[in-house]
Amino acid sequence: NDLLNLKCFSLTCYNLTNAYDNQVIPLFRRMKNLEKLTLYIRLKDRSSFVDSTHLHKEILMHMSQLHTFIFYISTMIEINDSIHRVSENYIQKTFENIGYYQTSCTVNYYRRFKAICHVFSLPFKFDRLEMITDRFPTIIFHHVTYLLVFDTVQFKHHFFIRIAKAFPLLKHLTISNRTLLFIDLNKYEADYIQSYAIIQFSHLISLNLMVVNKYYVEQFLLNRKTHVPRLIRLELFYSHLKNVTKNFTRDSTRHNCANIKRLNFYDACHYSTKFSHYFPVLDTVSCSNLI
Repeated sequence: NDLLNLKCFSLTCYNLTNAYDNQVIPLFRRMKNLEKLTLYIRLKDRSSFVDSTHLHKEILMHMSQLHTFIFYISTMIEINDSIHRVSENYIQKTFENIGYYQTSCTVNYYRRFKAICHVFSLPFKFDRLEMITDRFPTIIFHHVTYLLVFDTVQFKHHFFIRIAKAFPLLKHLTISNRTLLFIDLNKYEADYIQSYAIIQFSHLISLNLMVVNKYYVEQFLLNRKTHVPRLIRLELFYSHLKNVTKNFTRDSTRHNCANIKRLNFYDACHYSTKFSHYFPVLDTVSCSNLI
């Protein structure tokens, strides 16, 4: 039955879903008199990205009363040589063709057979973004408090400067990067090098470092590179933490650890007196032993 009395509707799906084509679209088509639609959804198992051509044909043209469409749509697909690789400019143009000029788009082809596309209305109204790479647009995300960044190339210091500026209210940050970094660690680890602009994450309370290299632990804990005055939860490999803090004796990483109340480790951990003193307000420690 059509939902003819419905004027305003909001749908949020943080988890990846494959129910969009056979459940979400039929639901929207029942809302013929809808005036305002808010949609946040992350899609998987599709053969193509969702662009404005698709949205207009499958949804918007069936809502003749719609005057406000606030959206974020992320599509993750698997590709092969038979699939045409579309560009950000192409997808952006499809939105302009139907009069949606206040939009932004990023397309990333990663690994060999995977791609992800993010399209969203501007200004960005949601508080969560996931699977963002170093190609995110140069705009300010005033409402985002949860961010997951992912890539197969190394993130450098200037990338985190961009993150801090683009997400001024960020509270929860997850970094997923499986790239081994080939850098001069002796130079990078020097406590008193002044060549790095200090990054301020004033509101960050939770940091998850799902990474294979201690470089990122160094990036966030060394107070000559980053300040995280409100950090209370940290997830990482114990071996990385022990190495970067020089077995919990390094003064230049102590300040960013001073307020941490919860530690989650991805490998086996060992508690020592030095460890306990390094985290004076620690409440909870857990080890998941993933390796």
